[in-house]
Amino acid sequence: MYNFQLKEYLIKSLEKIAFGGGCHWCTEAVFQAIKGVKKVEQGFIASTAPNDSFSEGVIVHFDPQCILLEQLIEIHLHTHKSTSNHSFRSKYRSAMYYYDKTQESAFAKAVLKLQPQFSDPIITKALPLITFKLNDESFLDYFKRNPDAPFCTRYIDPKLEKLQKEYANWIKES
Repeated sequence: MYNFQLKEYLIKSLEKIAFGGGCHWCTEAVFQAIKGVKKVEQGFIASTAPNDSFSEGVIVHFDPQCILLEQLIEIHLHTHKSTSNHSFRSKYRSAMYYYDKTQESAFAKAVLKLQPQFSDPIITKALPLITFKLNDESFLDYFKRNPDAPFCTRYIDPKLEKLQKEYANWIKES
């Protein structure tokens, strides 16, 4: 009985935030590597108009005692093209999808603090999360299942190498 209660407490103490930017396989792999991240759900996210079409993204369940929301925002901004308004932005919307106004405010503060680290303006938006559709089972944990696939070696490995180089203290031990 005691262990069940402790497990329930731990589950309830997690927070959630969602991110979109590049391919959800890449974003999933990045956040699965971070200390304090307990679960990453990969799929498609829609917000309010004009951002109500589905775009690739992830929901990150994290322990705020291990990693702060501001640290997750920093990682997100530095591991996708957060300053590029390229032609695939409808499929790969650059966003942080918040659950409440506190998260929206944290994002605004983080962008102001981090903007000097970028040569171009950050285009990533703070949007309310309205709808999430989990991806098909066969595409979940894509990098873990297919680490040697050409897509993974070309796109995900460089992001994980950047994490190792710039955020080594925030990465889970293998």
